[in-house]
Amino acid sequence: MEACGLHCTKIKNISVNIENQVILKDITFDVHCGELTMIIGRNGAGKSTLLKAILNEIEHTGEVEFIDMKENKNAKIKIGYVPQTLNIERNMPTTVYDMFASYVSNKPVFLKKNKELYEKIKKSLKVFGAEKLIDHRVGNLSGGELQRILLSIATYEVPNLLILDEPVSGVDRNGTNDFYEILSELKNKYDMSIILVSHDLELVQKFADKVILLDKVIKKQGTAKEVFDSKEFKESFTI
Repeated sequence: MEACGLHCTKIKNISVNIENQVILKDITFDVHCGELTMIIGRNGAGKSTLLKAILNEIEHTGEVEFIDMKENKNAKIKIGYVPQTLNIERNMPTTVYDMFASYVSNKPVFLKKNKELYEKIKKSLKVFGAEKLIDHRVGNLSGGELQRILLSIATYEVPNLLILDEPVSGVDRNGTNDFYEILSELKNKYDMSIILVSHDLELVQKFADKVILLDKVIKKQGTAKEVFDSKEFKESFTI
């Protein structure tokens, strides 16, 4: 699908230094609406650090700029985030509704259920085929089920940019393919911009609109074919 061209997220000159060590240097790229940008690189290349910088969770230089091209002006960006892992105890009594409500509501979740919010959450979960999980305990969910819940929370109020850090690690191949099909639907239906870190190069080739090869700096960016055919890719992933 062609990007709609109505908005663009610009990652501009992001650099991260920790204890005088360069972790990232001058990372600059654009993510257009309706586009899935997948970030690859060896272990220690700075992939997760880049996501944290975009989310403003670590100290960095540079900026994230969101441009509404329809209005021809900068706008405040709304970001959704799905982490790589979430530490959940198997015996915790919290239900999917409880967890979801704690993220999206200002009201204490230990009070009785809000019927209106319950129905809104159920409707959001239905987009990801997870509405039947609303009363299930979070600790009893499979890896694939939990990722659907986290994705539903991250997109509850449709973000301009969705960020995912290896979201299907520990999920079986069928669940992984289902997850990426959902992402394709999100970017097509809502013109959502998505940045995703992945170590699964087969999935990158199959689903990415744009690929960024990272190793403290951007070594190469372009289509999956352009990046995978490059000497920079071969140097990063020599066997």
